[in-house]
Amino acid sequence: MSSTIREAGAGAGASKVMSLQARAAANMPVPSEHGIARNPGMKLDLGFLESVRSVNRSALERRVATLTKRRSIKADNQAAWLLRVIACMDLTTLNSNDTDERVRRLCAKAVNPLRRDIVDGLGIAGETIRPAAVCVYHPFVATAVDALRGTGIHVAAVSTAFPHGLAPLSTRLQEIEASVRDGADEIDVVIPRGLVYGAKWRELFNEIVAMRAACGEAHLKVILGTGDLATLRNVMLASMVAMMAGADFIKTSTGKESVNATLPVGLAMVRAIRAYFEETGYLIGFKPAGGISTAKVSLDWLVLMKEELGRPWLEPDLFRFGASSLLTDIERQLEHHLTGHYSANHRHAMA
Repeated sequence: MSSTIREAGAGAGASKVMSLQARAAANMPVPSEHGIARNPGMKLDLGFLESVRSVNRSALERRVATLTKRRSIKADNQAAWLLRVIACMDLTTLNSNDTDERVRRLCAKAVNPLRRDIVDGLGIAGETIRPAAVCVYHPFVATAVDALRGTGIHVAAVSTAFPHGLAPLSTRLQEIEASVRDGADEIDVVIPRGLVYGAKWRELFNEIVAMRAACGEAHLKVILGTGDLATLRNVMLASMVAMMAGADFIKTSTGKESVNATLPVGLAMVRAIRAYFEETGYLIGFKPAGGISTAKVSLDWLVLMKEELGRPWLEPDLFRFGASSLLTDIERQLEHHLTGHYSANHRHAMA
């Protein structure tokens, strides 16, 4: 990447906006006023980008180390936090052997994420605790929409030549439009990582703006593929460009990279979110994905969000986990909380 950013653009000058009502769920009637005010984006301000390009890796790693040790979440509190993890989960299947039946099974798991005996033991039978969304490849969007109709669970589609993003822009935009037509109300897109390596910020910005336009009313989650970006500086700059272009969420990984979501990378991204909020007043969501498979690790991420961004970012409108096997471990931990014994994975329905 070039050592300096030579262009300069105009700033946003936007007024502060902080509405935290719950967004309407997928496949449900949409109230006239709902949700967090969507990020409209701003002009590509390379001067602002220059001001956030310095990232102190050692300081971030020290901060992460203290975060995971300062809080000890036990007993009933831990159970409550794990239920919060479920509510912030994008339950995901992105495998080459996915089928319509597999997706329907995943949707059934999303509707009833915990075994009945665990629900009764926790005393939450009257509560609706479900994952925020089910995330699938485009061919399965219509299947998921049909299976989840009326449940309030969102349907997310991975688009734009997932996981590498190496297809003509016109093809990637057509895929977004097709997923929206089939009923997806959240679109997870990937960026071409080469644009970050080449510091081609205007080209990256323009591509994400076009993706946002193709999404229409569907929310846009921009996957950076942080394991491929090499440096935290690249992560910070790519995060900021995505938000300037109108991303509703920024997301760490596809789950297909050799290195996926890590806490230092997450800390760099949430600090980019904080800087963007301070500049524009708009709240941007964050989604770590890939490698988050245990309840213990998920709690570390909740602590990170609470300490760095505050309570609003513990809601599914602003925070999601991309996860496939995490729900099984959470069920095991909740059963241990109730019985004092760990169960085998096969005692829990497929997640």
